[in-house]
Amino acid sequence: MKKINFKEYNQGQIVLFPSRLDEFIKEDAPVRLVSKIVDDLDISVITQGYKPIGCTGYHPRMMLKVLFYSYLTNIYSCRKMEAALTENVHYMWLSGKQFPKHSCINDFRSKRLKKHINFLFTQVVLILVELGYISLEEQYIDGTKIEGSSNRYTFVWRKSVERHKANLEKKINGILKQIDQGIYEDNQPEDNTPEPIDSEKLKQKIDELNQKTKQDDTQNQKLIKELKKKHLPKLEEYEQRLNDIGENRNSLSKTDKDATFMRMKEDHQNNGQLKPAYNVQISTENQFITNFGIYQNPADTRTLPDFLDGFKKRYNRYPKEAIADAGYGGEENYDYLEREHIENYVKFNYFHKEQQHSFKLDLQRVENLHYNEEDDYFVCPMGQHMTRI
Repeated sequence: MKKINFKEYNQGQIVLFPSRLDEFIKEDAPVRLVSKIVDDLDISVITQGYKPIGCTGYHPRMMLKVLFYSYLTNIYSCRKMEAALTENVHYMWLSGKQFPKHSCINDFRSKRLKKHINFLFTQVVLILVELGYISLEEQYIDGTKIEGSSNRYTFVWRKSVERHKANLEKKINGILKQIDQGIYEDNQPEDNTPEPIDSEKLKQKIDELNQKTKQDDTQNQKLIKELKKKHLPKLEEYEQRLNDIGENRNSLSKTDKDATFMRMKEDHQNNGQLKPAYNVQISTENQFITNFGIYQNPADTRTLPDFLDGFKKRYNRYPKEAIADAGYGGEENYDYLEREHIENYVKFNYFHKEQQHSFKLDLQRVENLHYNEEDDYFVCPMGQHMTRI
């Protein structure tokens, strides 16, 4: 019987000239691109935060390489990064066989990198332009709603706050009128129209009433105390809620004031439930993200001008072409794109509906009525002329 031969196997074999780690990495591996890009970054904004005293720290460029490559390979946990540094040859090569703990990685990410990530992102994109991967000429824009980490039952609605605030102001004005009648008696002015009131005015009014009200006037003293202890804090709370909501949205979460309640695509119960979320917009070119923005408005239509202005602020120019779906179609957006000389491929929101056969046969729709441009009138299905009133 012939002897079976195997390749020599010895885990304890010692080599005279150890191999370099990069010999095990392919020339076109993404890890090489990450390393090259980070080597070209200006990280002075990060190194300025270090002090010359104390224990020496890991080089920030090495930490950036580990973090960026982790994000590229969908690893976001610092503990998983720590494990990869001892198990994955790509990570070992990036770190130069250094093995920072998960706590060290997390401190670097949260305390040193977080406030400079936007600056570094812009640098990375510009390096990709220099390397010829992208040109920043044409941008594909889309968005998605990302659910916040706050409880879905912590909602605050603008209309509800405004209604409660109006009822409270009405009650406060009633109490003030009652107190004034007790103080001035017959000298009360005839104009009983309640004045708009806010927390600052109410504080001033309470101070004035305390000076004018006699100590033995227990009834008015009781009403003033009610204003100060009960109604003033509530009025301040409503004002703060409206200030947190702002002018461009209608809701917020109590535990995450930046989150707005939106309808999500993932609706497992099929009941249209609203959840605290953010509208994240990105633009891409050749599968690279070139710009991003986080918005509190759930409608994509209202984000486009601000998003493209952010693109110009980042790169000092607009893209030549913008491509987006029908969710961005709107007259204001078309006017904006034309004004900024941006060639666009953006469908209007009724585009797909107008392609339907039933839409074209619906003669009651204005779009399908015959229009006489010369005399400026429409013709209804019955043949009657409809002129502008």
